[in-house]
Amino acid sequence: MRALIFAAGFGERMRPLTDHLPKPLIEAGGQPLIAWHLRKLADIGVREVVINTSWLAEKFPQILGDGARWGLRIRYSHEGDAPLETGGGMRHALPWLTEERDPDAPFIAVNGDIWTDYDFARLPREPAGLAHLVLVDNPEHHPQGDFHLDADGRVHADGDPRLTFAGIGVYRPTLLEGWREVIGPTPGAQVEPSRFQLAPLLRTAMRKGQVHGERLDGRWTDVGTPQRLQALNEELQETA
Repeated sequence: MRALIFAAGFGERMRPLTDHLPKPLIEAGGQPLIAWHLRKLADIGVREVVINTSWLAEKFPQILGDGARWGLRIRYSHEGDAPLETGGGMRHALPWLTEERDPDAPFIAVNGDIWTDYDFARLPREPAGLAHLVLVDNPEHHPQGDFHLDADGRVHADGDPRLTFAGIGVYRPTLLEGWREVIGPTPGAQVEPSRFQLAPLLRTAMRKGQVHGERLDGRWTDVGTPQRLQALNEELQETA
C-alpha cells in the first residue's frame, strides 16, 4: 500500500514560523510533524510515500532525504509556486500512487499538518467503497463539523450529529474519475496541472453510498496556529 502526505500549503496562519519552514516540517515533540506520519506509515508496512510540495519545497528533501531512515522511499510531487489544493494535488501525485498490477488499489492520504495518536493499522486495506474517512469530534475552531457518520459506518454530507474530517483517509483512484464534471467550469479546472478541492468529489460519492468512515476516539490536533502548536508541545512533554 502506498501513501500520500499533503504538505504543499503556505501555512499562512502559522507565520512567522512558516516564513522559512513549511508547516509539516515544524517540530512537535522534538521531531517534524510529518515525521510522526512517516514512522506510523512505515510501521504498518507502507514502503512508498509521496509528499506533495509547493511552498519552500526544497526544504523537504533537505530535512527528510529519501526516506531511508524510516525504511521508506519518498517521492516529492512538486506542484509549482501555487498549491493545487487537495483534489488537484492528489490527481497530480496519482501516477506515483497507482500500482501497475492493480490500477484501482487504494492508498492512504494524510494531512501533513495534523498530529494524532491514531493507529494507522486500523485503516482498511480495502475500503468498502471509494473512500474511508477518519472523523473526530468537532474541535473548538470548527464547531460546525464536516460530515455525518451513521450507525452503519457510512459518511454523509448532511445529517446530525456532525463530525470533523481528521485529515486521514483511504482512497481509490477511481474517486477522481469524472472530476471535471463534478468540479465544473472553475478557473482552476481549466488549466494543467488542475487546481481543485477533493471535498466535492467526496460529497458526490457520499450521495451514492460510496464513502465509509470511523470516529477517532484518541488524541488529535490540527496544528493550524502557533497557539495550537504550543499546546501540543506542552501535551507531548507531559506524556513523554
